[in-house]
Amino acid sequence: MKFAVIVFPGSNCDRDMYHAIKDVMRVEADLVWYENSNLENYDGILLPGGFSYGDYLRSGAVAATSEVMKQVKEHASKGKPVLGVCNGFQVLTEAGLLPGALMRNKNLSFMCHQEPLVVMNNKTPFTTGYEQKEVIHLPIAHGEGNYFCDEATLLELKNNDQIVFTYKNNPNGSIDNIAGIVNKEGNVLGMMPHPERAVEALLGSNDGMKLFQSMIKNWRESYVTNA
Repeated sequence: MKFAVIVFPGSNCDRDMYHAIKDVMRVEADLVWYENSNLENYDGILLPGGFSYGDYLRSGAVAATSEVMKQVKEHASKGKPVLGVCNGFQVLTEAGLLPGALMRNKNLSFMCHQEPLVVMNNKTPFTTGYEQKEVIHLPIAHGEGNYFCDEATLLELKNNDQIVFTYKNNPNGSIDNIAGIVNKEGNVLGMMPHPERAVEALLGSNDGMKLFQSMIKNWRESYVTNA
């Protein structure tokens, strides 16, 4: 399996994501500058955190209109895995790959600390390594992580089991404690907490490892099945 870590102007978690995949998981990965992108030969796409385009206009709004996102949408339409973390989640909602929007935290402050999460759906390609309702600890680092959607969308998310992670303590005011969701097909995950910053015990938690292990294991099984 080979991952592309998309780098926008202002991305600042791209090296963390690259390290998690390349050095910890020992899987091929490239840092792909958004202007020089050809995603055809990649099996998974990773949209890292940071402040793409300085968060001007809205977080993720400018990056969502870039040429590379057309390829990301094509990649997703083929059923390949796409993971957007923090700013990457914001880009996915702005690009229409996931429903809803991310707003300012309820306390209007940037937040950066470990948070306990509950795994609400362990049947996605990203979460099969976890137990249902398992409590895990991942760091957050955002100023606009307050997930919002209208009532009809929330009902749809619940009915389709698209809510993957919820906060135990809801630090940012997200509706229904939502910390991460998938698309209806289950191959696009957006989440505000950072699994790539929780892949080594030295960092305070290695609970993020199971997410990347799940992605790799499920892709390999799918690849063998379809080969």
